[in-house]
Amino acid sequence: MSSLPRRAKCVAKAPTSEELPSFLNSTSESEEEEEEWEPKSKIARRPRLPKKTEAKTKKAAAPRSTVPRKMVKKIAIKEEMDISLPVAPVEDNKMQLLKPKEENAGTKPKSLTRTPEVPKKVEINSFQGKNQNSLVNDEKPSTSVPVVKQEKCEEFAFDEPPYKKIKLNACPEGKPVKNLGGKKIKEEFEMNWDIVQALSEITNVEPWVCANLIWLFQEENTIPFIARYRKELINNLEADALREVQHTLEELRTVAKKTHTMIQKLKKEGKLSSCLLKGLLNCRTLEELDHVSAPYKTGSKGTKAQRAKQLGLEPAALSLLQNPVALNLFSYIRPNTKGLANIQEVETGVQHILADIFAKDKDTLDFIRKLCQQRYISIQSTLAKVSSKNGNEKDIDKFQLYHEFSCNIKNIQHHQILAINRGENLKILTVKVNIPDGVKNEFCWWCVNERWRPKQFLKPEFMRLLRSSVEDAYKRLIYPLLCREFRSKLTSDAEKESVMMFGRNLRQLLLTSPVRGRVLMGVDPGYKHGCKLAIISPTSQILHTDVVYLHSGQGFREAEKIKRLLLQYNCSTVVIGNGTACRETEAYFADLIMKKYFAPLDVVYCIVSEAGASIYSVSPEASKEMPDLDPNLRSAVSIARRVQDPLAELVKIEPKHIGVGMYQHDVSQTLLKATLDSVVEECVSFVGVDINICSEILLRHIAGLNTNRAKNIIEWREKNGPFINREQLKEVKGLGPKTFQQCAGFIRFNQEYIKTFCSNKKNELGSRALLTKAGALGKKKSKLTSCASQQPNPLDQTCIHPESYSIAMRFLSLIGGNANDIGKSDMQQKVNMVIQKEGLEGTAKRLNTTVHTLQLIIDGLTQPEGYDIRTDFDKPDFKRSIVCFEDLSVGAVLTGKVENATPFGVFVDIGVGKAGLIPVRNITEAKLSKVKRRRSLGLGPGERVEVKVLNVDIPRLRITLDLIRVL
Repeated sequence: MSSLPRRAKCVAKAPTSEELPSFLNSTSESEEEEEEWEPKSKIARRPRLPKKTEAKTKKAAAPRSTVPRKMVKKIAIKEEMDISLPVAPVEDNKMQLLKPKEENAGTKPKSLTRTPEVPKKVEINSFQGKNQNSLVNDEKPSTSVPVVKQEKCEEFAFDEPPYKKIKLNACPEGKPVKNLGGKKIKEEFEMNWDIVQALSEITNVEPWVCANLIWLFQEENTIPFIARYRKELINNLEADALREVQHTLEELRTVAKKTHTMIQKLKKEGKLSSCLLKGLLNCRTLEELDHVSAPYKTGSKGTKAQRAKQLGLEPAALSLLQNPVALNLFSYIRPNTKGLANIQEVETGVQHILADIFAKDKDTLDFIRKLCQQRYISIQSTLAKVSSKNGNEKDIDKFQLYHEFSCNIKNIQHHQILAINRGENLKILTVKVNIPDGVKNEFCWWCVNERWRPKQFLKPEFMRLLRSSVEDAYKRLIYPLLCREFRSKLTSDAEKESVMMFGRNLRQLLLTSPVRGRVLMGVDPGYKHGCKLAIISPTSQILHTDVVYLHSGQGFREAEKIKRLLLQYNCSTVVIGNGTACRETEAYFADLIMKKYFAPLDVVYCIVSEAGASIYSVSPEASKEMPDLDPNLRSAVSIARRVQDPLAELVKIEPKHIGVGMYQHDVSQTLLKATLDSVVEECVSFVGVDINICSEILLRHIAGLNTNRAKNIIEWREKNGPFINREQLKEVKGLGPKTFQQCAGFIRFNQEYIKTFCSNKKNELGSRALLTKAGALGKKKSKLTSCASQQPNPLDQTCIHPESYSIAMRFLSLIGGNANDIGKSDMQQKVNMVIQKEGLEGTAKRLNTTVHTLQLIIDGLTQPEGYDIRTDFDKPDFKRSIVCFEDLSVGAVLTGKVENATPFGVFVDIGVGKAGLIPVRNITEAKLSKVKRRRSLGLGPGERVEVKVLNVDIPRLRITLDLIRVL
């Protein structure tokens, strides 16, 4: 691997004990002396492990290629960590490379949401049978790793060196070649289950996609890069699905790491047996691992079974199952020994050992889990007795819906789980999982008559002991385990959905269409300390700041000041924050607008969320950006900029402070931060940034970059002038080949600005050459000449990745186009003519590339200059008048803007100071556009909707709405 500094991954760590729900910290009532069971951690960073000292098979050195040194990037491939394209063994010692089964059209595998950009899959000839030299000398390499067809490969020998991925300048990601002997993907910690298959089962993603994603994440590819430039390897999955797979992968690796840590610990203590080893290696979740390893943890007083074993009763328990005829429990009686004093104590000890055996058996646990899936299992919450006496009535009323609540665990909603957990943590609710008695009866019968049926005839007293042991195992060990598993699974799923919903809302907010070309007045409302004003130019420069007191009897006099400022700066748009005094400030401006007080200006206003503005105004970033401005006035500037360029302004604020989530304080904070940071990176990358004018804060959120690399780019720009093309990024300190690969496609260059700069530079060099003798400039002249030799590349203004430039140029030659015509109507006509004639797949095959890559090239060549994906999203809702809460009536039809989305409904701002709720049952597919339908009936913040008032509850200030359509 490269020696360059690795990009800091936003991988969530295991939560602290404070983050865990209270129910996960409790033990079963009848087993008080057993150590507490802890739930699984949310996400854990995968640590770097020391290299193993075991003997490794030496790899034969690969033959040197004739490619120059700069053209080839060296890769260190561990043989035990070989996770290139997945393979499956077949007959006759041959192998097959995996790909999606396209022949079986009738059966579609389950998968997560995919972007419907390319309707048809593409088939690319595999590179099987080519050696390394042929790969290097290939004249037309593909720019994307193709999906390899399911074909039989040539015979292979185990003593041959592994085939590596050769990386070229024209094809940095290399080509897929034959994998070593059809080996499975190997992880650092081997388990009894396959990580690809486990990942596929949990996420419902095809195994071949999971295998490719493991390899892509192993190579430290970022989610924006994978989602845009490696579509063919991931079956066109969306970024949210990629995050879910990455999170699940980290969870599985955490289980494997903790399992092997426990194995090493038990081995060192001499407690590891073959049966225990097998049980540990079978664990797929942290709950199972804790259940198996709990009796062996250091510091535990020991379970009842362990104490019985210490008394020497284990042979008796095993004999009861294997050879009951020869068993004599009276021989174990020791009158002076506690636990062996009489026959009852001996039977109790044997019962505890048998119960422990039953509860740790994999087949037994699998049977009871399968049985529970077929029965009605409910979760029930009731008002706690303590809270009903001593609790705060206001807090108790918040959980009124859950005072007598019961629901099937298969049907309960995510927000209900989070609400129940919060009520339990506040000691307002008591929560219980109800498993019907029929499950216990059937389970006990199966254990006695099937699974643990003795090999020989049992005496009646031994049969009674066996039944008692099974019932004890269920009541004391298995039932509490099932309850913890159910609640842990429900909580984990609810937290994931809450975090994913937060991420979707954040993305919708960040991608709000910017309002460009306007002078804006930002207003941070307030009572006693006045309303803070800030006027900014179309380029976000601060023109004026002031404070006005609108709600202290000076409203008329302050109106003159506001009018003078609006006329002075020709400002006709007012942006009001939705904080304290927002309603009164909105009414104030609406009244003046209705009276045409600001004539001849046609003034409009809009309401925006000011969540996080006060936190940002006192942050070091704000102090650095606006050092001479009072923190109270900085918030007004931030409010105005949120409308002018929402993305550039909101990235300055920590995502969790933006306030578009649900139960954000009840979920794992590490998982929340990792997901939201990833969403911000995705949005900034997909929108793209102009490298020569963007801020350091925005630049650090580009895929592959971090704070230090963004700072180095800004320093290089200040020292050497603007960047001319993407290749110059390689000159920046800390930007190696991997970083360049990840970030290059998301960085833009304004061609007009660059051409003007290069022209001025050329004229400057020419005038210096006339005024100065040839040898006078020395090293200074040579430096300027090398800078002037850099030529702008028109493709740098597009979303096309530099690795695809050669394909793009060949495509331009095919259609007879010119790179200088990018974004013009002539380019669109030429592209359409070729695609209509040969088709997308035919053209891709002719260019030796994939359909996804070709589609990306076509988009980059035909999109107009300065294209912004945010233009397809909604703009703020500008208004001139106001509607009062009392004016609402049932049946009224209004337009509004979505404020927040939750699993139970969508909150809509209809301009009355209180958001109305559209219940999720009223959001049907027929009311949504085709785009919304593809997003699983999703409505996000910022979208404009037409609604109908269903109910108005004035005392509680609640409004229920029905969705008519999305505007």
